[in-house]
Amino acid sequence: MRTLISTSFVSLDGVVEAPGGEPGHRSSGWTFRDIEFDPAAYAIKNSEQEEATALLLGRVSYEAFAPVWPNMTEEFAGYNAMPKYVVSTTLKAEDLVDTWGEITILRSLDEVAALKETEGGPISVHGSATLNRALADAGLIDRYHLLVFPVLLGAGKRLFSDTDKDKQNLKLLESEAYGNGIQKLVYEVKH
Repeated sequence: MRTLISTSFVSLDGVVEAPGGEPGHRSSGWTFRDIEFDPAAYAIKNSEQEEATALLLGRVSYEAFAPVWPNMTEEFAGYNAMPKYVVSTTLKAEDLVDTWGEITILRSLDEVAALKETEGGPISVHGSATLNRALADAGLIDRYHLLVFPVLLGAGKRLFSDTDKDKQNLKLLESEAYGNGIQKLVYEVKH
């Protein structure tokens, strides 16, 4: 079974929306505004790219990343080369870019669960707030890679839903605090 890894930039109050400057959120770009850049805090992003063998995205994140990431040949060489899966009920094959390698549309969480059952290494989920919440609620996430930023945003899409579900235990695998206030937290979901 393949490991499904959710990786997120998250505010202390759980918001994951618009960390890099995506339009529509009043605090868009909150990961770099007023927070000193520390390359050590972002080292996990390189190790994630080395570990992952596939990229899973929701439609909104796919539409944001697809025009940009293929042109970032140095920063995202690994991600650009690996197969991508987009979970969407509305996206059509003709909507996919032809400059980003192999892209497959998955129509349901059942198809994501079936993908996890295939041979291969870890699958990394980036952005995709709505998809992340649905995957978590369905018990499909195996590990969380979180960079928690020292900011309270008050509003926005959150990493976790408020669905009434049973308690889920996590095992802390890795943690580190950085001088700029960012904390790295890596959790394994105990199934």
